[in-house]
Amino acid sequence: MIERYSRPEMTRIWGAENRYRKWLDIEIYACEAHAEMGTIPVEAVQRIKAKANFDICRIDEIEKVVKHDVIAFLTSVADYIGEDSSYLHLGLTSSDVLDTSFAMLLRESSDLVIEGIEKLMEAIKKRAFEHKDTPMIGRSHGIHAEPVTFGIKMALWYDEMKRNLRRMESAREIISYGKISGAVGTFANIDPKVEEYVCAKAGLKPAPCSTQVVQRDRHAEFFSTLAIIASSIEKFAVEIRHLQRTEVLEAEEFFSKGQKGSSAMPHKRNPVLSENLTGLARLIRGYSVSALENIPLWHERDISHSSVERVIGPDATILMDFMLDRCTGLIANLVVYPENMMRNLNLMRGLVFSQRVLLGMAGKGVSRERAYALVQRNAMKVWEEGRDFQAELIADEDVREHLSEEEIREAFDMKYHLKHVDTIFKRVFGG
Repeated sequence: MIERYSRPEMTRIWGAENRYRKWLDIEIYACEAHAEMGTIPVEAVQRIKAKANFDICRIDEIEKVVKHDVIAFLTSVADYIGEDSSYLHLGLTSSDVLDTSFAMLLRESSDLVIEGIEKLMEAIKKRAFEHKDTPMIGRSHGIHAEPVTFGIKMALWYDEMKRNLRRMESAREIISYGKISGAVGTFANIDPKVEEYVCAKAGLKPAPCSTQVVQRDRHAEFFSTLAIIASSIEKFAVEIRHLQRTEVLEAEEFFSKGQKGSSAMPHKRNPVLSENLTGLARLIRGYSVSALENIPLWHERDISHSSVERVIGPDATILMDFMLDRCTGLIANLVVYPENMMRNLNLMRGLVFSQRVLLGMAGKGVSRERAYALVQRNAMKVWEEGRDFQAELIADEDVREHLSEEEIREAFDMKYHLKHVDTIFKRVFGG
C-alpha cells in the first residue's frame, strides 16, 4: 500500500527485480574476486556471468518450502547456471549478501532523496526572493511580536534545508558500507580481499569490523536523518496551516478548480496537503525509533532487525521521497496574501513598535525599569480599551518628558525593523 505514495524511480529501487539483481551482482563480484585470486577457474566465472539469472516466481515457490529467502534465490540462480553454481556463495553467509545489498539500495534511495531536497530548496529560494521585502508580523508564542518579512521566513526554511542536505549526504556516506566477512565476521572461510573487491564494485566501502552483520548504528543514523528532514517539513507544514487559518489568512494552499474541501460544507478550503505532511512525518519519526531499537542485537547477530528493515527500508525512503515532492509543490504553488499580512501587522494599532520606544527612552538616560513601565502602561490601554498606541504615547506627559512627538512617530517606522533583510539573505544565499 505504501507504494501508492512513490514515484516510479523509488518503486523500482525497492522492487523485487532490483533487489534480487543486487544479490546476483554481489555473488558474481565475489566469484570474480575468487577468480583473480585463483580460487576458482576464470572460465567458470565467464560461464556464470553469461548464464546467471533468476526467476522471481520460482524464488517465491522455493521459499515457501525452505523458509529462507537467500537459499531460495541461490537455488533459482543455480537452475540457470548449472554445474558452475557450486562456485557461488563460497565462504559467504546470507547477511553478506543481505547487508551489502541493503546498503546499495539505501544508497540508491539516498540519491533520490538528495535530489528531492535540492528541488525543495530551489522552490523555497524562489519564494524567498519573491517576498524578500513583503512585510508581515513576526509572532512569538503565537502572539504579535515585531515585523519581519515573508521572505525571511522562507530564507529560514532554506537555511534549515541546507543543513538537511548536508545531513543526508553524510547519512548516504555512513550507510555506504558492505561486508563479505563470513558467519561471524572473522573472514575464516573467505579472504578479506574478496570483501574489498565486492565493495569496490558495488560502490561501497568495507566495514572495518563487523560481526555476521554490519552494525546497526549506521542504519539508525540514516533513518534518524530521514526523521529530522521529515520534522523540518512538518515544521513548514504547521506554519502554513497556521497562516491559512481563517482569522489569519496570510497564505493558503492552492485550491484547484473542481477541488472540494468538505463533504458537508461547500465553502471549505482546507490545508489538506500540509496536514498530510504532518501525519507522514509522524510515521517517519516512528521508523527512526525502530532503527534505534535495532542497534542492540544478541552477540554476533540475531535476526530481530531483519523484519523491521524489510518494512522501514522501503517505507521510510518512499515516504521521504513523497514528502519532499509534495512539499515542493506546496511551496511553489502557495498563494500569498501581502495585503492580509499588512492588515494583520497593523491589527494591534502599533503595539509591535513598543521595543523601539523602550530603547529610545533608555537611550535618553531613563532606567530600563522606568522606561518599560511607561511603555507598558500605554500598551495595556491598547490591549484593554482598543486605543491607538502612538496616540497614547504622544499624549503621555511622562513619556513626552523624554521623547518628542517626532521621535515617537519615528519609532513607528517599519523600515527600521527590516533594514538588515539584505544582510540575512546574503548570509543564507550568498552574494
